[in-house]
Amino acid sequence: MTSRPDLPVPFEALPNPRGGSVRLAEMALTDALHAFQRQGETGAALKRAIAALHSAGWLPGQRFAEALALVAPLGDESEGSHARIADAIAVFRGAVERHNLRELSCSTGLFDHYRGLHALLAAHTRVAPVSYDDLALAGRAIAPATLRGIAPERLAHLRAHYEATLLKLLRGSAEESANAFARLDTCLDELRGSDPYDFWRLASSTVRALRERAERSGGALDHIADAKRLYARFNLVLADQAHALTYAPRSLVRATLALLWRDFALYGAAPEDTEHVDVLRDYGLTVAWHVAATPASEAAWEAGAAQASEEASRDAATRDLGVLRVNAAAYEDFLQSAETSIDALVERGTQASETGTVDEAAALSAADASHRLGAAACALGLGHVALLADTLGLAWRRVAHHGETHADGAEGATRGIDATVPERAAQMLRSMLHQAAAGIAPSEGRGSIVALTAMIEKPALVAR
Repeated sequence: MTSRPDLPVPFEALPNPRGGSVRLAEMALTDALHAFQRQGETGAALKRAIAALHSAGWLPGQRFAEALALVAPLGDESEGSHARIADAIAVFRGAVERHNLRELSCSTGLFDHYRGLHALLAAHTRVAPVSYDDLALAGRAIAPATLRGIAPERLAHLRAHYEATLLKLLRGSAEESANAFARLDTCLDELRGSDPYDFWRLASSTVRALRERAERSGGALDHIADAKRLYARFNLVLADQAHALTYAPRSLVRATLALLWRDFALYGAAPEDTEHVDVLRDYGLTVAWHVAATPASEAAWEAGAAQASEEASRDAATRDLGVLRVNAAAYEDFLQSAETSIDALVERGTQASETGTVDEAAALSAADASHRLGAAACALGLGHVALLADTLGLAWRRVAHHGETHADGAEGATRGIDATVPERAAQMLRSMLHQAAAGIAPSEGRGSIVALTAMIEKPALVAR
């Protein structure tokens, strides 16, 4: 795992002592590791892990386990391959045992192993290259990012200035880089439009967040390198914009969004990060607010979390929701908080479906309720509930930001949406919560996610 330089212990995400555990997956991965070390058969154990992670809705974990199942038979080719796969199984098992779904999504250490597994597989078959967002954004809908129309002369001037500054950034000294960063940021600010889904808003927030994290971490070189790579890729988007394209490439939007989410998902956000968190929320991603201010308090929190986790497993009552075992107190807290959110969501969805319209404030209120529910479900380990709630929240934000205005000019009202889609999704969410309250594993809600994704990813009209 990679280290956070400002802390005395190496870790990527805080443990989640009140999070649910998938014991079947943990035991299956232990069995797989022991079998692999003895050069025995690992297929059956890894299939059990995959099935358990899928049932719990831990989709990034499921994807990682599937990669292990594909690569494990190659472990006897060389000592290096065997050691790499064994290490990947051990690290992955440790992450699953920490019960932190955001770590499973965004851990750079896990992704390094995931990429290594695919490199072994690529030596034997043609496979597509993997990117960080393959794990970080697994199963998530991505809102299209727009490119506003800019006068050709002005855009040509901005593009020339950007390219000249980019060359200085990539070839210059550290002192020159600081000045180049500032000049490139000025270019991004001039490119940025008023649309919340304007690509340059996302781009600017991401590179700034990466550099801010590097400063907090004592100049972490990997964050600076990530920022430089993004600045270089943004130059290609300028060429697209010059050819009157109205949307940024989806692959770049995913990659940029995943990098913006990475550190906030792993370490939490501070009050000064509010602008970045707002961008993430508009794309359906939530974070925890982080209040510990010093390395000592971080280390104390981690020690306390480990102790709480041990005490919880030893003393606390638990409830089983299918393959997921949850702390009973955390489970009751979740159900109480979820009831308020789901009632508000169903009410908003019903009103929108009956009238065919919804005002912006109501849509944003529904989005916030969805995000609260998604964050709470994520903390408990209810992966399917969390994904559907986050996706519904993103759908309501798209309605708020891109709904069409009433023909009669009614201020703040929107039309042109299929309001039955979020209504049905809210009803599905309520059904899943009823299942959880009854001690039954919540269903996947796959049909609702597919319908919401089609609504979210439908391009909006862009004025040029």
